[in-house]
Amino acid sequence: MKPFTEEDVEFYIQNKVERRHHLVSKTVDEVQKIIQQLTAEISYRDARFQAISNSGVHNENFRVLAPSHFLITVPLRGLTGYRERQVRHWRYYTVHGAKLLSPVRDPEELQQWLEVEQFSKSLQQWHETEVNIEGDLVPAKVLAIFRELMEKSITSCHLSSKVSILESFSSVVRVAVETPDSQVEVELVPTVEIPTCWPERARWPRCFKRWPSQEKVQCIKSFGFNLLARSNYHWQLGFSRAEHMLIEGLDEDGGCRMKCFRVMRQMKEDVWCTGNKPVLTTYHLQMVLFWTCEKYPRTKDWLCFWEGFLRMVQKLHKCVSQHFLKHYFVRGTNLLKYANTSDLDLVAGKLAVFLENPVLCLD
Repeated sequence: MKPFTEEDVEFYIQNKVERRHHLVSKTVDEVQKIIQQLTAEISYRDARFQAISNSGVHNENFRVLAPSHFLITVPLRGLTGYRERQVRHWRYYTVHGAKLLSPVRDPEELQQWLEVEQFSKSLQQWHETEVNIEGDLVPAKVLAIFRELMEKSITSCHLSSKVSILESFSSVVRVAVETPDSQVEVELVPTVEIPTCWPERARWPRCFKRWPSQEKVQCIKSFGFNLLARSNYHWQLGFSRAEHMLIEGLDEDGGCRMKCFRVMRQMKEDVWCTGNKPVLTTYHLQMVLFWTCEKYPRTKDWLCFWEGFLRMVQKLHKCVSQHFLKHYFVRGTNLLKYANTSDLDLVAGKLAVFLENPVLCLD
């Protein structure tokens, strides 16, 4: 027996999902205009930072983690001709350049060191001690410069009434942006875009997988990857262009994958995991979408909405219950490793209740 009718689903999409899309798109436009103005001023002050483009909710530099929580990558200029570094050596310095007796810990699976010599061409400013220690480009130093530029730009752009820098326990730069309807938290991440190669750490696709097609895989890998300044010492691998390409044309075979994803996201935000900074973000759900598409690659697996939707929710429930969600491209990474386990267990409980009696929240 079907847990909900086609009429229920269409009603839910029109009254919940489409409404959310309209509101989030409006907020994205408002936030993007402000951040575009600020990053243009930052770029004027320091050419190493590039202004973000203003291209709406599908901007590859813009990630909606939750309706009032965004992540925006700010491209860095003056670093081209990247190549992977094979030789491993220890680092004995603090982010301020002081000597250490024991080495800094190795990067995790989704992280790496970044040396200026890995680029065949680099601006002289990237060799200076304000961002460089012993040849390494240090994310904490880049973030410190970016934060200072952001503070000055907020004042010079007369945006103090709309934008304020939030306190942070780490070196990440977070701002609160006031829109006519709500306050939005935005994490701004200086990012090295590397469109020329695919990282060795991302051993993808797995062997003998039918989704995506080999043609799509080659296309996706040709767009390269990013390195994000989100920690003190190590740069985080990012795959925004690859993820965008995976989603583009996802249902060109007439399937309902994105429909399932959008309804799951709405239920997550309304029922299973609410709040401004939820333990599960849209990014986690996107990984669930990719893994489910890979496991069920055939067109006929995605012709019936409620079967596809329940499969996706079951995958989400399994990951949340086990506190383990693999990154789609770097499978050694658990995206829930640092998540609050009590919050995850609470979400798992709500998902279990839903799966016992799958009913869409139509109110």
